[in-house]
Amino acid sequence: MDTVRIDRPNADVAVITLDRPDRLNAMSFELVDDLHAALDAVHADNSCRVVIITGAGRGFCAGLDLKSLGSASVTEGLGTGPRSGMMSQAHIASLVPHVQHIQQPVIAAINGPAYGGGFALACAADIRVAAQSARMGVQFIKVGVSGCDIGISYTLPRLIGAARAHELLLTARDVHAEEAERIGLVARVVPDGELLGTALEIAATICSYSPFGVIMTKEVMHANLDASSLEAAIHLENRTQILAGTSGDIAEAARAFIEKRPPVWGQ
Repeated sequence: MDTVRIDRPNADVAVITLDRPDRLNAMSFELVDDLHAALDAVHADNSCRVVIITGAGRGFCAGLDLKSLGSASVTEGLGTGPRSGMMSQAHIASLVPHVQHIQQPVIAAINGPAYGGGFALACAADIRVAAQSARMGVQFIKVGVSGCDIGISYTLPRLIGAARAHELLLTARDVHAEEAERIGLVARVVPDGELLGTALEIAATICSYSPFGVIMTKEVMHANLDASSLEAAIHLENRTQILAGTSGDIAEAARAFIEKRPPVWGQ
């Protein structure tokens, strides 16, 4: 992978870095391909408990790199026209469900501009933390297409509500870090130099809990965002809790509490 790198600051955490700093990590087709490959790699690694996505240099991701539209991608060989366009569109947009479907919780560490597809990628994460210099926005409508792209019409209203999402989609205005925290778009804003450290601290907290419990928390949360009713959501929760109860982790948590030590979770 030439445009994305995976680092392991410790055994439990993978940091996926978009690595085109000269282009503010804009999404070339190569970067999209590499990011899909990186997500597949961490998903298959059961030793990895949490994934952090960030950008190299001074930006998170500036969106689609319009200069790269002719580069090779999954559509190579299909030529031009609607079929090729749909394949390319689907390949880029599928990054959002890919982020949400990997087993690990994903933290977006937004270290600078996050526009268009970069903003959509950040919204796909389970947790977002932002540097004070971060700014973000939905840029699609500025280039003559719908403001709804790469899953943003689904993820953004669920994060900040439909009214605020409408306004951001239709105006394509910038949202700076402080406003993003105020409206619930990001969980925390920290000084620029503390961003990755903060993301790693959050990851360490998550890693202190049962691996199966963490995986099921992510899975049930995403499933129940589309639950047909409260009762349906509770049914899924109940079944998951009974399944989790067979792992032995509850008994280990009780022993650890009595013995005043950290739990040793099953894998």
